[in-house]
Amino acid sequence: MSGLRRIICVTGVVIFLWVSCEFAAAQPLLKQGMSGEDVLQMQIQLKDFGYLDGDADGIFDSRTKLAVMDFQSDSGLDADGILGEKTMLALREYKTVSANRGLIDGRRVAEVITMAKKFLGVPYAWAGASPGGFDCSGFVYYLYSKVGVHLPRMADGQFAVGSPVKRSELQPGDIVFFSTYEPGPSHCGIYLGNNQFIHASSAAGEVTVTPLSKAYYVERYLGARRVLR
Repeated sequence: MSGLRRIICVTGVVIFLWVSCEFAAAQPLLKQGMSGEDVLQMQIQLKDFGYLDGDADGIFDSRTKLAVMDFQSDSGLDADGILGEKTMLALREYKTVSANRGLIDGRRVAEVITMAKKFLGVPYAWAGASPGGFDCSGFVYYLYSKVGVHLPRMADGQFAVGSPVKRSELQPGDIVFFSTYEPGPSHCGIYLGNNQFIHASSAAGEVTVTPLSKAYYVERYLGARRVLR
């Protein structure tokens, strides 16, 4: 009996720990009313990105919640004012882009990427350059115009501006070009990082995310241009 009791006891502890971990993982990471070093670091990031007014003091108060909500809204997330997993990932992405590109251009690149993702699923439209429908170069043209960068309207014109970038040195926000239905740059999209780019695809019929490693695009890849340093 003692052996059986021991097994039952150990099993009960394991189940308790598993349930506790699952419950803890489901809880919000940071929310109003909390304080401490984690809150302080979040506030510093929000302040650096222009979302938090006043000092970072490590107290998750109402102004911090509003800052989180503004960031969530701009990032296409549910604006609940709670720093959960998705918001934390968005902050990390924003921080990485800003660090790699310099704060000012990093912000603009992050804005472009955030806007681009909001248009996922928008229909492909030949010669389209608005949220009602995009073609590939119209999508790039529209997004960059929103952050004050005025590019040529067509893919071949866009390929002629900015700085050439080696494929091994691609960074989020770089414009990638392909030769598809005709020789030369006839298709383009915006590199997101992690070997993926977002584009208005005639084949998919909508704005979509595609791996750069997809065979079709590997064979047709022409190069990339960086229009924000």
